[in-house]
Amino acid sequence: MNLDEEVRLYTTPAERERAENLATLYSIIVSLEYLERAYVRDSVSGKEYTPACIKLLAQYKSLMKLVSDEIGTLEAFMKRFKMDHPAALHRLLLGVPATIEHASEPSDGAGAETGKWVAETTQSFITFMDALKLNLRAKDQLHPFLTELMSGYTRFRGSGEWEGRGKILGWLITLNAMKASDEITEEQSRQMLFDIEHAYSEFFRSLSSSGKSS
Repeated sequence: MNLDEEVRLYTTPAERERAENLATLYSIIVSLEYLERAYVRDSVSGKEYTPACIKLLAQYKSLMKLVSDEIGTLEAFMKRFKMDHPAALHRLLLGVPATIEHASEPSDGAGAETGKWVAETTQSFITFMDALKLNLRAKDQLHPFLTELMSGYTRFRGSGEWEGRGKILGWLITLNAMKASDEITEEQSRQMLFDIEHAYSEFFRSLSSSGKSS
């Protein structure tokens, strides 16, 4: 081997595209790790973090459609290339930004929005439960509804302590790990509906309790 000779990672256009896709996936993981750490350290604000995170997550989801058959799981890819990026792994498995994952306290004046948020979140619960009752099973059918539900759910004070939050996050991780055309089983669908109905009931109980105490 001539050490002065450039090592070519590909010899055909297809191999070149493969190498570039893997390199892009690697860079997305690294970028997301730095973004997560910067957000935790308050080096970037929530307003800066959220769109940047959403963009990286969208790029990851699009890229995985091209490389998933080759690399298998995200964990397998990271292990293969000895990537120690736990924050990025968690975010990619969950599929939503930390600002959606974690409940935040409403800012001054946000009380005026509460009625609107209740209506929107209630509709999100009903839409998702109806989808399950209509036997929708594929990830690309359910994931957008559940993401929207989680986004509205976390707007409310105290939602971080609600039991339903963990259930919704768990199902988000499950769906996010699937391919777009993959479907959940009948047993998973029944359990998911049970968990979401429980979260829905808890949601209203918590709002009623808050209203009585205020």
